[in-house]
Amino acid sequence: MSNKLRQWFAIHPKWMLALITIATLSPFLAKPFNIDDPLFVWAAQQIQAHPGNPYGFDVNWYGRVLPMWLVTENPPLTCYYLALAAGIFGWSEIGFHFACLLPAIMVVLGTYRLAKSFCRWPQFAALATLFMPGLLVSATTVMCDVSMLAFWIWTVVFWTEGIKQDNGWKLATAGTLLALALLTKYFGICLIPLLAVYGWLEKRTVGCWASYLLIPLATLCAYEWLTRQLYGQASFVAATHYANFMQTSSGISSVVKAVNALTFTGGCFAIALFCAPFLWCKRVLAMLAGGAAFFVALALADGMMAENYTWFNEGVRSRVEIQIIFWSIGGVCVLALALADVRHKQDASSWLLLLWVLGTFTFTAFVNWTVNVRALLPMTPAVAILIARRLEQNRPSLSGGIKLALVASAAFSLLAAQADFQLAGAVRQNAKQVCAKFAANPGAVWFQGHWGFQYYMQSFGAVAIDINHPLMQSGGVLIIPSQNVNQRPPDPKKATLLEIFSTPVIPWFATFSPDVGASFYASFFGPLPFAFGDVLPDTVFVFVLKPPAETSP
Repeated sequence: MSNKLRQWFAIHPKWMLALITIATLSPFLAKPFNIDDPLFVWAAQQIQAHPGNPYGFDVNWYGRVLPMWLVTENPPLTCYYLALAAGIFGWSEIGFHFACLLPAIMVVLGTYRLAKSFCRWPQFAALATLFMPGLLVSATTVMCDVSMLAFWIWTVVFWTEGIKQDNGWKLATAGTLLALALLTKYFGICLIPLLAVYGWLEKRTVGCWASYLLIPLATLCAYEWLTRQLYGQASFVAATHYANFMQTSSGISSVVKAVNALTFTGGCFAIALFCAPFLWCKRVLAMLAGGAAFFVALALADGMMAENYTWFNEGVRSRVEIQIIFWSIGGVCVLALALADVRHKQDASSWLLLLWVLGTFTFTAFVNWTVNVRALLPMTPAVAILIARRLEQNRPSLSGGIKLALVASAAFSLLAAQADFQLAGAVRQNAKQVCAKFAANPGAVWFQGHWGFQYYMQSFGAVAIDINHPLMQSGGVLIIPSQNVNQRPPDPKKATLLEIFSTPVIPWFATFSPDVGASFYASFFGPLPFAFGDVLPDTVFVFVLKPPAETSP
């Protein structure tokens, strides 16, 4: 039976990769909505009622009620897909996550298809893509990142094949897929210069192939016109203004951004570090590790990191700094892979991979509103293919050590996905417990905080506080989570701590826990995409509002 399975997988590699992807992600189908998932779910609900106006409703996401078109920073194609999925599977978490298996499968299969023309080990490249922490954790959400990556990788597949074969149909398909990537997430626009450079390197002239890049440009212009007609402002322009505002107002230095980007890159693509002994000779590996450690240690010694993460005590700070240095070595290895590949091959494919990786890294570090794994995610297939190309350059076949490194990356990625799963479950459990106990309270149940916590609190009947119109009643309760955003502690003269609810998570590893430096979704809360440490349970505080007589001086 084992031999028959191996033979069947060898004959049907695409089915094998699809089944492995499904088997890997199936344990997380019941994951509660987390971080920005609710925005996509609410937009999907709006689309079912008003398909021509996806963002025509109000939402309290920043502590005050604002139009959805002003809150969201992404185009709505993923929301339309979720609305379609909800019509088939319903509005449960399982139904949404089941629908999101398709984009993850398409990313893995797209990597396999592209790697077939870029290296000799396409199956390894596809599995390396799947078993990277950045992709695996992102694939357990219902946000737009993996969907955009699916369009991205298949755009590159059809474009590279169309350029080499002078196939207009494939080039038109690539242009259409790029337009869909743009309507999924604005980062897709970065593909336009990337594909233009690849076409020029292959053809050494600007021919009719360049005209197919007008398809996504025309689509973006049409969408901008439509959003201006609907909401009074162009959506893409508003998103760029938001990114610029966050970059300038954060006060984070360029050195810290670069260190964060290196650290997140090393963590997001952990397999590059696990495979490092097979990718580099000892001397080069020592130089890469030493250079990364020296650069990061210099930033740490100068106090640049400490200025931005002031809540760490000395014991926590030392453990965080060790992990920063460790993962930054992985980040340097990833960048070095792209540079070494160009130095070795100097062809259009190597330049494509280099610009793909360096462009995404630069955007994440210095253009995006924050350093996070979601911004680095587009270069996942490129990193996997670069690893495969480097390994086949150094090794005649996949050795046991390389396979063990892939298994180690898979195990670590599953650990990260499980940590994120348990955190989302703890948030939902706390919301359920609090609302179950205080729903019968004669006053209203109010709460601060957003993300998945807001989704479940509202589902259980609580009301988000609007700081512009605080209508809280005396005798009511105010719920505040321990780890969230847009919160203001209540005035002790007006509220009394009544009770604390806690739900445990993995106590030694987290994807989001500012106390240990873990912040997978935004480096504002920590300099690591995930971290080992003493992870506290997810906690919510319940305050009771005092009557006016008790609050008077």
